[in-house]
Amino acid sequence: MNYKVMKGKLTVGLVQIDLAWENPDLNRKLIEKNILEEEAKVNLFVLPEMFTSGFTMKPKRVSESMQGATINWLKQLSKKKNAAICGSLVIKEKECFFNRFVFVEPNGYIQYYDKRHTFNMVGEGKSYCTGFNKGLIEFRGWRILLRICYDLRFPVWSRNIDDYDLLIFVANWPSPRINAWDNLITTRAIENVSYCIGVNRIGSDENENYYPGNSLAIDSMGKRLLDLRNKKGVSCIELDKNHLIKTRFSLPFLDDKDSFILE
Repeated sequence: MNYKVMKGKLTVGLVQIDLAWENPDLNRKLIEKNILEEEAKVNLFVLPEMFTSGFTMKPKRVSESMQGATINWLKQLSKKKNAAICGSLVIKEKECFFNRFVFVEPNGYIQYYDKRHTFNMVGEGKSYCTGFNKGLIEFRGWRILLRICYDLRFPVWSRNIDDYDLLIFVANWPSPRINAWDNLITTRAIENVSYCIGVNRIGSDENENYYPGNSLAIDSMGKRLLDLRNKKGVSCIELDKNHLIKTRFSLPFLDDKDSFILE
């Protein structure tokens, strides 16, 4: 692995909020208020999974296109704050609905990832098409891997084979399984020697699911840099690329990773 030191810091704003059920307009207003009120210089705001609607299995009610109202709003807000904004929403393409993690930059450039592991215990696989794109993006000299909620339970899908620096999970992760969320986010950071951020929603939805938040920012050794519990609003953390590279140089665990190629 190439351990060339690349200087650079990234300030990330974790947006932990309650979501109005299947109400994109109200959710956009709430998110915009929180982001515009943040006074810190933020490079990247991270929203929860399905931030326009909550975790609905009725995608027809809230779906949009990549030229729709929410994408256009994200472009405008990103430009206004001079910061990237990312999170997932319901996007329709041809006959498919996708739980799509979009990453919008201030210049209007968009990258995205479609959720690979649908949560079939509640029928997500019947309502949404499975994604197959990798979800690896680049922003401000950082290599970032995008993942959504249930993907967290499948470590091979988040395996650091592409020298990424930051792994981001967005979620609607309910209270009964929140201990697993806390531990899996930390584990993904340690095993991939990477920063890991997980942004979960708070509040309740129409299916009587309660979401406690517990959004986290973890460093490559498993240290909690941010632990939001049920705190509402935007919370910021500065990530240090140089520190990460130095850690990997002194502890080159990734050099010994398995290839999983059968011989």
